[in-house]
Amino acid sequence: MDEERKLEIERWKDKVNEIIERFPERKERFTTSSDIEVERVYGMEESTLPGEYPFTRGIQPTMYRSRFWTMRQYAGFGSAKETNKRFRYLLEQGQTGLSVAFDLPTQIGYDSDDPMAEGEVGKVGVAIDTLEDMEILFDHIPLDKVSTSMTINAPAAVLLCMYIAVGEKQGVPLEKLTGTIQNDILKEYIARGTYIFPPKPSMRLITNIFAFCHQYLPKFNTISISGYHIREAGSNAVQEVAFTIANGMSYVDAAIESGLNVDDFAPRLAFFFNAHNNFFEEIAKFRAARRIWAKIMKEHYKAKNPKSWKLRFHTQTGGSTLTAQQPDNNIVRVTLQALAAVLGGTQSLHTNSRDEALSLPTEESARIALRTQQIIAYESGVADTVDPLGGSYYVEALTDEIEAKVEKYLEHIQELGGAVQAIEAGYMQREIQQNAYEIQKQIERNEEIIVGLNQFTMEEDAEPELLKVDESLEKGQIASLKRVKEKRDNDLVEKRLRVLKEMAKDERENLIPYILDAVKAYASVGEICNVLREEFGEYTGV
Repeated sequence: MDEERKLEIERWKDKVNEIIERFPERKERFTTSSDIEVERVYGMEESTLPGEYPFTRGIQPTMYRSRFWTMRQYAGFGSAKETNKRFRYLLEQGQTGLSVAFDLPTQIGYDSDDPMAEGEVGKVGVAIDTLEDMEILFDHIPLDKVSTSMTINAPAAVLLCMYIAVGEKQGVPLEKLTGTIQNDILKEYIARGTYIFPPKPSMRLITNIFAFCHQYLPKFNTISISGYHIREAGSNAVQEVAFTIANGMSYVDAAIESGLNVDDFAPRLAFFFNAHNNFFEEIAKFRAARRIWAKIMKEHYKAKNPKSWKLRFHTQTGGSTLTAQQPDNNIVRVTLQALAAVLGGTQSLHTNSRDEALSLPTEESARIALRTQQIIAYESGVADTVDPLGGSYYVEALTDEIEAKVEKYLEHIQELGGAVQAIEAGYMQREIQQNAYEIQKQIERNEEIIVGLNQFTMEEDAEPELLKVDESLEKGQIASLKRVKEKRDNDLVEKRLRVLKEMAKDERENLIPYILDAVKAYASVGEICNVLREEFGEYTGV
């Protein structure tokens, strides 16, 4: 090892010691069960250092030795009251962050009493119509102590404003609110479909959120650029990373074009990836994604703040990998996927429940999914050293190969004009559809073995216990909405909606303060989105 490398490692160790003084490691001494001491990092002489550009080995120099990833179980069903009970149960079981699933009407900006919402209220997530629902959702949950992730995209600005308003009612200063809002509309056009407005006004709302949060919510992640749904739609690991990073570049471009400095918003960008069954490929995927993003932010966008170079990500295990047949097998799949996410350096993690191919998870299934994370954290030893698979010939080769393949995709997308133009041309959609078709053919030909589905099958006699959403919930939610509309100051609501519509006409205006005013007057999600529909129009697809 040459003298320059020795000095670099010594500087890194000094930096780590300063960090540990502020954020102590979990133990004074990490050992195996045979009392073999576990070092903080292995292979420092040959590789990049964790916490250092380009962050292949992790974005923090001590990673999970100081603090485990956030264990954030995705939950939401029925009414706000029912979901609040589930949230409080999960927090009691040791969950360290909340993740909100919204029902389909909320996701596409319709109230529960809208004809478009009939039959879907509270089915795939919690129904949120007005600020009152949000107040109930977070009742007895202190927002200055709990980090919340919200999976909402087209109406993200409205739900974020509701969260801000609940925080204010709890007396929590805006600068203490922590969490993430998904707010990723481009992947909706590619893979998921819960869009409302065309791309241009949608991007305006997203950059409005960037600017508002930079000024008022410095600890809140303003977007979770999502590969998860791209993978669920049928992409492979390379396509997941490539299309997600291409979308991320479009958000950065839009924010810069709106007048923001890259270092004003880039440190609060976050990502959301899937974890599938090919164990080593998934680990390499996460390592490659970090490295690619760091190079793009530093070299292409010339970001100066090292925090702007760091790809921070949440992982969810692969819903599309779960089978309705032999659902207990899904516990094993989820364990492998969760372990890959941890070995790949995730910042937070959701583990799917065994019954999610059949229904929303029962309380017991959600607890097993959370316990899976806790066993990995506390019993496996994988969190005791940083990047334990770094230096593996296989993992390093896979990391390099994924990086090269992703870069080819990115080059082609840039040739098309960027992610928005590639989406409008249907390029990403076609690539995903073709890959999904090939995978399905392999499964049908038994070239791809799915245990319990096309091999090792058995007669399924016993019906597992499933969670069923009460059909009467929809009527109750509509009645609650009607009551709110009767008791609020409707003149004030109309006034604030009119102001919002006028401000929407001026592209230079940041709409978040006006949406917040409407939310505080108890204007509904549907009312606010309809005002914006009238001004922006609706997107009907490629």
